[in-house]
Amino acid sequence: MQDDSGPLSPENTPEQSTLPATAAQTSPENPWPLALLSKNLKSYIDRAPATWVEGQVIELNRRANASYITLRDVDAEVSLSLTAWSAVMNRLELPLERGARVVALVKPDFWVKTGRLSMQTRDIRPVGLGDLLARIERLRHALAAEGLFREDRKLPLPLLPGRIGLITGRNSDAMKDVMRNAALRWPAVEFEVREVAVQGVNAVTEVTRALAELDALPAVDVIIIARGGGSLEDLLAFSHEDLVRAVSAARTPVVSAIGHEADRPLLDEVADLRASTPTDAAKRVVPDVGEELARIRQARAQLRRVLGTVLARETDRLNHVRSRPALAAPQSMVDRRREEISRLRSRALSAVTAEVRRDTDRIGHLRAQVRALSPQNTLDRGYAVVQLQDGSVVRDAGTVPAAAQLRIRVAAGELTATEGIH
Repeated sequence: MQDDSGPLSPENTPEQSTLPATAAQTSPENPWPLALLSKNLKSYIDRAPATWVEGQVIELNRRANASYITLRDVDAEVSLSLTAWSAVMNRLELPLERGARVVALVKPDFWVKTGRLSMQTRDIRPVGLGDLLARIERLRHALAAEGLFREDRKLPLPLLPGRIGLITGRNSDAMKDVMRNAALRWPAVEFEVREVAVQGVNAVTEVTRALAELDALPAVDVIIIARGGGSLEDLLAFSHEDLVRAVSAARTPVVSAIGHEADRPLLDEVADLRASTPTDAAKRVVPDVGEELARIRQARAQLRRVLGTVLARETDRLNHVRSRPALAAPQSMVDRRREEISRLRSRALSAVTAEVRRDTDRIGHLRAQVRALSPQNTLDRGYAVVQLQDGSVVRDAGTVPAAAQLRIRVAAGELTATEGIH
């Protein structure tokens, strides 16, 4: 139903010129007529442009001239009722079915008489696998250009995780496969499980929330997102941009185990490790205890061989060194050094003795010289030294005063005398 008349206002109806000019000015004492509100609503809604929307058909009721469709958002719990006339539906190559993913050109329409808002469908087209793949490829190239898939961004997996975070479907075979195979390989493994929707409108929200919860737990060393494969439509959640960015921002290593080989979801590209199946994820996240024990035994045997080789080589070296004369008869070195020291001592003693003898002779000669030149030697030959009382030596008799007291020193002792008159 269309009505091209402009908005009804007090100016359009002179007989109602006392009505408020705008809806905000209405009051219990001065309300608008219902017809005026309906006309204005229709005028406002008619100005809204037609819009292309995407969703999944969850209800479809066909009538003679029209089909009534309930469309649900593919990523949220939001639904919208559409009305499509038979002319629109007849343009489809194949009949529309429930569950189909479509894009529709819708235009809101307000029915004045009944006050009912409807969404008129001017065109509707099914979204094929090719369209979905094309969208995923465009998103793949855009995220790759940002660097989200670079190898240097990927985190290494721990050698032996203490606790594994597992995001999977409720009571799913994927969960059982991961937990069973991990326990077979390493019986002490522990899990922090989050059971979520892995397809449908809630999948992206629940998986992203579970990822954030596990990433915030310090005890969780690695996170596995597991699902047992499915069709392209079932796996669309694992190519959603929000989930891909959440995995890229996670600080805990993430393993993608979607189990779908034909068309790889974008989760496989951004995950730190891609496992082909949930079972493969369990094998690659935890080591096999039997294999590790075998490696330990092999390493111990190799270490034993290496140590044996080193000990044998060093033993041979010691034997070779011990066979040398210096070690075969070590006292011979001491004997040679003793003889050498004795020889050196004899030479040193001889040299010192000769030097002492020479110096003794030299001292005797000097002593004889000193004695020969000493005043005592002169006295011993009969000479005497005459001194005055003040100790001065008399060298000239004429200088001695009369009756002067004299001291006469001879070879042995001294005499006193008085100078006489000549």
